[in-house]
Parts: sequence; C-alpha cells; structure tokens
Amino acid sequence: MTQIENMLPYDNGYDQDEYMMQEEEWDRDLLLDPAWEKQQRKTFTAWCNSHLRKAGVQIENIEEDFRNGLKLMLLLEVISGERLSKPDRGKMRFHKIANVNKALDFITSKGVKLVSIGAEEIVDGNVKMTLGMIWTIILRFAIQDISVEETSAKEGLLLWCQRKTAPYRNVNVQNFHVSWKDGLAFCALIHRHRPDLIDYAKLNKDDALGNLNLAFDIAEKHLDIPKMLDAEDIVNTPKPDERAIMTYVSCFYHAFAGAEQVEMTNTFICYSGIMYFSFAQLLEWIRRTTPWLENRVSEKTMALMQRKLEDFRDYRRMHKPPKVQEKCQLEINFNTLQTKLRISNRPAFMPSEGKMVSDIASAWQGLEQAEKGYEEWLLTEIRKLQRVDHLAEKFRQKATSHETWASGKEEILTQKDYESASLMEIRALLRKHEAFESDLSAHQDRVEQIAAIAQELNELDYHDVAAVNQRCQSICDVWDQLGTLTQKRREALERTEKLLETVEQLFLEYAKRSAPFNSWLEGAMEDLQDMFIVHTIEEVQSLLAAHEQFKSTLPEADAERQAILGIQQEVQKIFHSYGIHGNLTNPYSTISPEEILSKWEKVKKLVPQRDGALQEELARQHGNERLRRQFAAQANLIGPWIQTRMEEIGRCSLEIGGTLEDQMTQLKQYEHVIISYKPNIDKLEGDHQLIQESLIFDNKHTNYTMEHIRVGWELLLTTVARTINDIETQILTRDAKGISQEQMNEFRSSFNHFDRKKNGAMDTDDFRACLISMGYDLGEVEFARIMMLVDPNATGVVTFQSFIDFMTRETADTDTSEQVVASFRILAADKSYILIDELRRELPRDQAEYCISRMPPYTGPGAVPGALDYTAFSTALYGESDL
Repeated sequence: MTQIENMLPYDNGYDQDEYMMQEEEWDRDLLLDPAWEKQQRKTFTAWCNSHLRKAGVQIENIEEDFRNGLKLMLLLEVISGERLSKPDRGKMRFHKIANVNKALDFITSKGVKLVSIGAEEIVDGNVKMTLGMIWTIILRFAIQDISVEETSAKEGLLLWCQRKTAPYRNVNVQNFHVSWKDGLAFCALIHRHRPDLIDYAKLNKDDALGNLNLAFDIAEKHLDIPKMLDAEDIVNTPKPDERAIMTYVSCFYHAFAGAEQVEMTNTFICYSGIMYFSFAQLLEWIRRTTPWLENRVSEKTMALMQRKLEDFRDYRRMHKPPKVQEKCQLEINFNTLQTKLRISNRPAFMPSEGKMVSDIASAWQGLEQAEKGYEEWLLTEIRKLQRVDHLAEKFRQKATSHETWASGKEEILTQKDYESASLMEIRALLRKHEAFESDLSAHQDRVEQIAAIAQELNELDYHDVAAVNQRCQSICDVWDQLGTLTQKRREALERTEKLLETVEQLFLEYAKRSAPFNSWLEGAMEDLQDMFIVHTIEEVQSLLAAHEQFKSTLPEADAERQAILGIQQEVQKIFHSYGIHGNLTNPYSTISPEEILSKWEKVKKLVPQRDGALQEELARQHGNERLRRQFAAQANLIGPWIQTRMEEIGRCSLEIGGTLEDQMTQLKQYEHVIISYKPNIDKLEGDHQLIQESLIFDNKHTNYTMEHIRVGWELLLTTVARTINDIETQILTRDAKGISQEQMNEFRSSFNHFDRKKNGAMDTDDFRACLISMGYDLGEVEFARIMMLVDPNATGVVTFQSFIDFMTRETADTDTSEQVVASFRILAADKSYILIDELRRELPRDQAEYCISRMPPYTGPGAVPGALDYTAFSTALYGESDL
C-alpha cells in the first residue's frame, strides 16, 4: 500500500490556490468569532506544557504566566536546545519588558519576522498578541522544518496528512479545520501507523464526538501526545481554529516521522523499474509524431483544408492528452523518488544516457514547436479561403444597414418648422439637430468602412466587383447631399434663435434685478413700520442716524427702480419693432412692474412718519435723563452722609477718655441730627417714584439705588438706638456693682484691643488672649467654666456686656462652691460623680492626690465602684478654706 501510494500523485479534486484563498477568507471571519481564542488558548497551553514539563515547569494561564518573560525564555531554551542570555530577576515592569524582549530577539534571530508583536503587549497580558507570539514559535520550531516531497511547513504537513489518510473511507483532508471535525482523520492517522490501537472499520462518521475523544485518549495514553483539543469545541464550532488543529497534528507528524524511513528502500526499487519502461515508450511516440506535424503541403479546396484541421483537432483531443499525463506522471515519479532519497540521506537516482528527464523535455519541446507551427499554418490557409466570402457578405450587410438609416433624412432636413416656433421650441429643434449631426458623424466611419471593404474586394479580384463599386458610389453621393442639407438647416435655426435670445436675456436681467429690489422694498416697509423700544438718548440717536442713512440711499434706489422698469419697456419695444407674436409675461419673475411701483409709493409715505416717531421718542428720553440726574444728585449726597454718621457712632462707642454720661450725651445729639435728616430721605423717595412711573430701569450717574438708601437709613437708626441702649446698660452695671470709671475704662480698653474684627464681640481665641493678658493662669477646665458663664448659649463670641459682667464678678472676688462644682462636672463629663483616673488625667499630680485623699465615696443614683462625690467635697472645701 505504501509503495502504490507514493508512486501515484495525490489528487483531491480541489485547486490548491482556490483552497488557500478560501482558507484566508475563513481566517478573516474567525477574527470575529470568540471561539478561536478558547481553542487556541487550550491547545497552545497544552503544547507549551508538553515542552516545559521537561524542565519541571508548567503554565496555567497563557497570557498571565508569560508576562514576566521568565517561562517564555525557559520554553525557548527547551525547544531550541540553546541557552538564552541571563534573565532579569526584578519584578518591575521594565524588568518584565526586558525579559520578553530577550525572548523576542531570540525568535527573530531564528529568521522569524515578528509583525505587530511587541514586549509591552505581552507584559500587559494582551491575549491576541500572546497567542500570536506562541503561534509564531510553533510555526518556527514545530512546523517550519516539516518537509514532504519538496513542500514544507504548512503545505508539507497537509500533504503528509493527505498521503497518510488517502486509503481511508470518509476521510478527505483538504485543510486544517472542517476536514477534522468528524474525528475520522485523527483516527486514520493513528491507525495508519498503529493499527493495533484502533479498529477503524467500526468507526461511525456520524459519531464525531466519540471519534474525537477516542483519538485524543489513545494519542495521550499510547503516543505521549498531550490532549490539546476539546471534542465539544470542535464539533460545536462551524469552523474549528486552524492554528489549534495544525499544532495538534504536528505532534502526530513528529511522533510518526521515524516510521517514514522504513519505506524508502522499497520505493526506490519500484520507481526505477517503472520509469525505465515509460521513458522508452514516450520517446518513441514523440519521434513518430513530429514529422507529421512538420508537413506543410497546402490543399486547394476548403473541404480538404477542413479535413486537415479535423485531423489536427483529433490529435489534440484524443492522442496528445494521454501522453501529457504520462509525461507529467514520469516527472512526478522522478521528483518523488529523488525527494524520498534525499530525505533518507541516500544518493540521487541517475537514469542511463538517453533516458533522462532532460531528454524527454528536449524531445517534447520539439514536438510543441512543430505543433504550434502546424496549427498556425492551418489557420492561415483557411483564413485566406474564407476572407473573400466574408468580405462580400460584410459589404452587403453594412450597405443595407446604411441605406436603411439614410432613408427619409432629406425630407426632414428640408422642413421649415422653425419659422413659427418659440425660443424654447427653437432650442429643442437645435438640440434635436445636434443629435442628428452626432448621428451623422457617427455614420462617417460606416461609410468609410464600406468604401474600404469595396477597395479590398477589388484587390482580391472578387467576381462581382462591378456591382459592389456601383452600390458604393451611390452611398457616397447620398452622404454628401445629407451633409449639405445639415449645414443649411443649422444656419437657419441659429439665426432664429439669436433674435429670441435677446428678448430672453432682457427677461432674465429683469428677473435678476427686480427680485433683490423687491426684497429691499419689503424690508424697507417692515423697518419703517417696526416698533422700537429704547431706554437711553444714545439708543434713540442711533436709530435716528440709521434712519438718516436709509434716507440717503433713496436716490440710488429710485435710479434702480427706473432701470428695472426700463428693461420691461425695452422688451415691449423689441416685440413691437420685429413683429414678434409671443407672450410678454416674464417666465423668470412673478414680480410685475405695477407691483414695484405700488411698493415704492408706500415707502415714500412711510419715511416722514418714521421721522416724527423718532423725534417724539428723543424728547421723551431727554425727560427721563433729567429724572436720572435729579435722583443721582440727591443719592450721591445722602449715601455718604449715612456712612459718615455710622462711622461717628462707631467711634463714639469705642471712646475711652470720657465718662459714660458724656458718651450718652453725644449719642443723643447724633440721634437728634439723624431724625432731623428724615425729610431728605422722603424727597428722594418722591424722585424715585417718578423714575418708576417713567419705566427707567438704570442710572449711570450714581451707584446708589433707592433700596441701598433705605437699607442704610434703617441700619443707621437701629445702630444709634442699640448703642444708646448699650451705654445705658453699662451705666446701670457700673452703679450696681460699684465699679469706678477708671475700671470701666480699663475694661473698655482691653475689650477694644482684643476685639480684632471691631464688631463689638470677641471670639473664643481673642477672649482667652484677653484673660491671659490680664494675668489669669487658665487651664482647659477653668477656661471652659468661664465660657459657660460669659457665653451660656455657646454662640462662640463674648459681647461687651458679658465681658463687663464677668469682670465685675472677678473683681468682686465672689467665687462660690457652685463654681467649683461646675468645674468638677466638666471634668466628669456631666456625671454626678468622678473617677480616680479622671482626676489624675485632668489635674496636676499633687492636686489630684489631694482631691482623692479628701473626696468621700459617691453613694447616689448610678454609683459605680471607685466613684467619688465631688459635690460634697466642694461644699466642704468651700466652707473650710478660701477656695
């Protein structure tokens, strides 16, 4: 079986170029199908592990495990048997990129061109790039070196599969995808080399899943080929991934490659004997056939020449094809034998002298040359005999066709239908005439062809040449007559057209000028009747300027109007002078001269009306401007006056040198002045009312609005009243507490100094700084107690009155047990008792130990072990000492 298989060429009935083209189209489609990624991921992972296991390593996730480049470099060392440069052991990204680049450089050094695969994509875990890189490695180290009968790599592997599976039923390997879906091709490969492992006769083509799983299991168990594919993926995918299939099949090739050497010797013996016999037979046929093809004796009749042609066609159709097949088979057998000998490292086969392939090729080349010359000679002779009859028939057909076309053309060219036509009809007749001229020009070639055929028939001595000449002359005479009539009709049509075009141009000029002028008239009427809303004199003056500019364009517009109407008068003059009977309506415009005249008269009436309206508005805006200036003059005086009084009241409240009674007297005077100023506010309110009634919304002469004045006036009244009330309260406090004027001044000076914002209140930090400056030694607890006194509502600020009350109590030295209790309550976080740890944490050591030793246990509600009664301690302490 092996010898017969190797002798006969494999022909699957498919054109290889067509197959490759279909395969490429499948590849492009597969890029859109996510199934390819799943299949390639499993297959390539298994293939890598089949090599990495030799180094005691494996991978789980193909795009993740190769990202640092270490396992990728190890894989290349295992499959190549060479050592790569030392890898970088760092974990930074640039270390990983460096390792991957070393691997890619090694692949490139093996003659592999990497396209669009970079180290960054591999380090980033790009699945597509990683799978592409592994496929490149598989092609280089597992598939590229496969060589079968002068084919290598993918084509060699495909040819090897075809050879091995050719004898098996239901197996037709044409590619590396759909040809393997039913699993029979895998089973056939195994059975061909290990028939003891599979009973091929019992396999069912329809059980694709079973066939695939059987082949995969046997290959893994008995042939040491890892399971790289899932049977379900192959069956359920319309087109399995070609790369995955090729990778797996290449493992079968490498597993069975050693068995190929056994067949070499028998192949050589079989081929050499058959080839010697075939060489002799083919050479004899060539030497016998060549003289027959070199015979060039011409026959006299068409029948005999046709018989020679039929004999030659029989030779081409019946005798030569088997010899072509025989020659091709000899070359295939010879090349196959030489290839197998070269693969098995045996010396090439050398036929004896005269029986070599070059001898067959030389003899065959002579046969082909003789055949080509004989065919050309036959065709030339037959053409010579056919030429005369063909030319005669061609002349008759062309002459008849031309005569039919020329019939009736003279009557058409002599018509005078243009005399009563309109311009559009004249142009239609001209276009029709131009079409006829084009047709006439096209027939020029036909007339020349008829004359040329007649001339050639004269040269070939045609038997009826006189009739041919007579008919050719008649055709030429008619042709000349048609040319003359065509020129005359064109001249008549163009003369008529020129006159009507003048009128047409005038109509068009009228339309082009009347449309924009009419639009201008309508726009002018709209603008002159348009309502305007203005708020300033400048806006009115702008409208007046625009109106004056419009009036300056009226003379130019009147000139345009007269020109447009003149065009229409010119049209009427042409119609009357040349007696044209046509429609005076302009086809290009719907605007009549009467309409233009009517609109022009309306514009002239609207211009003075617009003048009056603008002048009236200008007078109104002048009145509004007077109201603005009147209001601004008052507001610009009242606003600063209010601000000055506010500043005076503020200075008075902060003064320290005089007594509180002096401050009260001065504040009362300010209050009287303010109340006396009220009529000025009322007058400004009246001016504001007039502005509102005139719908005036802005005033560029002042920054003050009536709302600003009102707010300022109310604030001034409130401030003076509040300040008088504060002074009265201070007087009452001073008298009730017995504070001297000097102490009151000192308190006021301290408060003013630390009132940084000058708003009559100190914030918490300012108050703390004030107390420290006055000699207080404050802890957090003590300061919190004081803040509870001066700011019971926890507003975060201390008013002057609260400050005076506090300082009064402090100077009077009126501390009580309640203040001590309040301090302990803060330390105890508002509990009725305090713990030892809290005392030691919050108080200095000696004070804490003093309190712990003297404070009784707490026995009240909610008592806990170790609780101390700070209330009893404070009461007792206040009674025993000056604390």
